[in-house]
Amino acid sequence: MSTVNTLFVMVASVLVFFMTPGLAFFYGGMVARRNTVNTLLSVFYICGLAIILWVAVGYSLSFSGNVAGLVGNLRVVMFNHVPLDQLTATKIPLGIYALFQMMFAIITPALFVGAIVGRVRFKFLTWFIICWSILVYYPLVHLVWGGGILGKLGALDFAGGTVVHINAGVTALALSLWVGPRHDLNDEPANRSWVLLGTAILWIGWYGFNAGSALAIDDVAVQAMLTTTVATAASMVAWQLLESWQTKHTTLVGTCTGALCGLVAITPAAGYVSINAALWIGIIATVCSFCFITAIKPYLHPLDDTLDAFGCHGISGIWGSIATGLFASHHINPQVVSDGLLVGGGWHLFSIQLLVTAVTIVIAFAFSTIIIKVLGMFMTIRVSENAEAKGLDLSEHGETIGTLGIQINEHKNTYR
Repeated sequence: MSTVNTLFVMVASVLVFFMTPGLAFFYGGMVARRNTVNTLLSVFYICGLAIILWVAVGYSLSFSGNVAGLVGNLRVVMFNHVPLDQLTATKIPLGIYALFQMMFAIITPALFVGAIVGRVRFKFLTWFIICWSILVYYPLVHLVWGGGILGKLGALDFAGGTVVHINAGVTALALSLWVGPRHDLNDEPANRSWVLLGTAILWIGWYGFNAGSALAIDDVAVQAMLTTTVATAASMVAWQLLESWQTKHTTLVGTCTGALCGLVAITPAAGYVSINAALWIGIIATVCSFCFITAIKPYLHPLDDTLDAFGCHGISGIWGSIATGLFASHHINPQVVSDGLLVGGGWHLFSIQLLVTAVTIVIAFAFSTIIIKVLGMFMTIRVSENAEAKGLDLSEHGETIGTLGIQINEHKNTYR
């Protein structure tokens, strides 16, 4: 066992876990005050739900066996018969790798929560996450990382561009379309300082997300840290410039959104591309997401992606996956068999990335739609118009965020 690599992946796992409360602050700061508790809880409670699902069936469906190249089997449910001390290629215990992947299974469904905050019942969200994890997320993990068809085809996804961001972003799109728009579209962000705090936590945690995916302290991990930093900075500055050009103002929420677009876009390419390529990946990610959010989305009624989960994770994730086919280099990472189109490798890798991106979009949208429709037969998806106006903090949870973030029991009017 490599003690150094094992410690590295353990720390990376903690950093990825830290991203979930960071996302809770990011989303919680952008919603209306009356929905703050609901948003914070809707993101954070996935830490419990996703861990139980991962241990029960998630790891098995993702990494055990290979059923028709599409999904794993159920031979190691509840981690039975998993040789946790078996060493991987980078000499870390299999148990640590399973833990690292568990953290991805937590953050991914939390991403699409931002698309439907303030209007869905907590019960529906819970059942949707359960069904989506089993039918969409675990099979996609297997397809790309677990020995499935897409991985064997040569698909490159260093840290989750397809499995995490396109998947969650397109799911957010499906939820936004089928759940329907809010009745009041003019909500003011509850706390912009939370947005900044959440963005900072996400950026820090993303080093575990991207560099940790090297699964070893080596040149690839260093490259992933550098490209992650450069792409994020470029994307942030590009958003500020575009925003200043369009509105004559540079906003805090816009700046944070730009940084997040860069983090998303570089994720599938982080350990495969040069620093120069990372700069362009970040800039173009912002251009794509900014144009969609400001120029295209307003005309896509009844699409109401509340916190732009698709506009950020979906659009920038799609670009990042395609960009991997443009800029990936064998010189940077020997795992790249065929260089990207713009570094002299021809069309082979680029065409594979286009195919994998399209397949991920279809799988995520189709299965998410089916899950929504089936669950709608058994339960009410949306809260009432009155409950939406009053806020889900009270209607779903019976509590609100008071002044300076102090929780207030509305029924007893006493501080907790």
